[in-house]
Amino acid sequence: MMKQIFGKLPRKPSKSSQHEPNGDALNGNSFFNSSLGPNSLNSSKPGSAFKFSNSGSRLNGGTVNSHSSSSANSNQGKKTDPLASQAGLMLVSGIYEALPGFRDVPSTEKQSLFLKKLNMCCVVFDLSDPTKNLREKDIKKQTLLELVDYISSVTSKFNELAVQEMTRMVAANLFRTFPSPNHDNKLLEMYDLEDEEPAMDPAWPHLQIVYELLLRFVVSPETDAKLAKRYMDHSFVLKLLDLFDSDDHRERDYLKTILHRIYGKFMVHRPFIRKAINNIFYRFIFETEKHNGIAELLEILGSIINGFALPLKEEHKLFLVRALIPLHKPKCASMYHQQLSYCITQFVEKDYKLADTIIRGLLKYWPVINSSKEVMFVGELEEVLEATQAAEFQRCQVPLFRQIGRCLNSSHFQHCRVDYEYHGHEKCVSAQLQRYCLSLRKEFNISFLPVVDDVYGQENCNGLAGEGDGNLILVAERALFLWNNDYIRNLIIQNRSVILPIIFPALERNTSGHWNQAVQGFTLNVRKIFTDVDHVLFDECLSRFREDELKEKEMQERRELTWKHLEDVASSTTAASNEAVLVSRFVSSIAIATATATSPTPKAMVGS
Repeated sequence: MMKQIFGKLPRKPSKSSQHEPNGDALNGNSFFNSSLGPNSLNSSKPGSAFKFSNSGSRLNGGTVNSHSSSSANSNQGKKTDPLASQAGLMLVSGIYEALPGFRDVPSTEKQSLFLKKLNMCCVVFDLSDPTKNLREKDIKKQTLLELVDYISSVTSKFNELAVQEMTRMVAANLFRTFPSPNHDNKLLEMYDLEDEEPAMDPAWPHLQIVYELLLRFVVSPETDAKLAKRYMDHSFVLKLLDLFDSDDHRERDYLKTILHRIYGKFMVHRPFIRKAINNIFYRFIFETEKHNGIAELLEILGSIINGFALPLKEEHKLFLVRALIPLHKPKCASMYHQQLSYCITQFVEKDYKLADTIIRGLLKYWPVINSSKEVMFVGELEEVLEATQAAEFQRCQVPLFRQIGRCLNSSHFQHCRVDYEYHGHEKCVSAQLQRYCLSLRKEFNISFLPVVDDVYGQENCNGLAGEGDGNLILVAERALFLWNNDYIRNLIIQNRSVILPIIFPALERNTSGHWNQAVQGFTLNVRKIFTDVDHVLFDECLSRFREDELKEKEMQERRELTWKHLEDVASSTTAASNEAVLVSRFVSSIAIATATATSPTPKAMVGS
């Protein structure tokens, strides 16, 4: 009786039937109900074959990356991968034939065909040799182009298997290890834009299609972020970040766009992406000082910083202090300075209280002997000061204008540099120098060779017309140009009682002692600004400067007399007899020590 009752109860399906690769439990598409044999790839051409080795891994440059599927599916270990087995069957049988187009199959079969094409593109060929596997490479290229068009026009959500196969195909084609750089090369040679042509990857025509496919897949509204994040996980993001070290700037541009889209779509990955970029910066700053993608990463961060909510989190402020500001230290900072300067100014605009921290950080890493880098620092300093409020300006004005005073007396210069890489004409590599040179032309009628940027449609500096000093940007000249900024000039005028005594000696020495006539002219203009605003303060500083100069002259004369007396004593007959000579402490020496100890300190310098 009991056996009859239990016999009528429905039986629980076995685990083996639930996990059957070809069963309906995974997917009901006809792709899984059909044979996984190689002939299913293209039944119209079963006779033509591409021969692989017996192991099914590599021959004549053809490879299937099985390890990439395991990494892309690290969080989904409980599910089998029927398409991976299909790739193995395809390689063993040696068939690599084109599949029918999406227009040639009914709508119900398109999803299945999409998976087959993705699986087919997991085979990687040696693209560095243009003479091998030409037919197979062309088939794969056409297949990738068809996938790009399909993703752009698809109107149904991608299921989990489609996301898994997409990430597996991307990993197989894109994720690779770059050769380690030769650390014996000089750093300046590696970053010499004028002598070294940009590297071009011979595989780029193929890689570009894969990148375009990944980009359209990420931005597609049919890609579910909650589903895709399980496959585009932390490991996937880290491998994308590793690719930023590519020598090919075209690849880095695609990576920049894709990573930015991933950051915007997958909110759960945002903290991890920021932390991973931080780690790249730390290693670059403190270990290698060699990385090709710092500019692109900073460009992504510029957009991220622009979207930070207020008030800023402590994490973001630490990122500024520990990563962004120390990025001014490497010798190759000119390669990414424009993007770095934008990130820095974004922080000041977000929180004006950070201005003091940023300015003091710039002063900490201020270059000593690198004049071109010093010109860049002055330009960045101008952008920061434009966003600085009066209270923060007053906190750092003393150390700031001590450094500006040293810049005013600098005799160094930077040659104008032009970039031939991205444009058909010469184009100034620094946006700050562009604005600077164009302003000089308008204000002082200096002759330039203007051009129009074909990309942005704006006028850029093409170098100064003429020879000699015409193609130089002087450090002192760039520092004096700060007074042409209305906002900065007003800040200086408001705090002139502190600033003028600090920079007055530099201004006076420039008027007659600087080798460049343009610097002398700019200095006279700055002196006139202070004279018109506060004539009394200017006269006080002038009187103090003349007194200090007179005292310095007297001290120098006393030093010369002292040394002359010592020389006379040394040459006397007493000294020649090798007897000890007692030289009394001269009045001049006492006067020098007294003058040094009791020299008046300007009130503006007290407490600095």
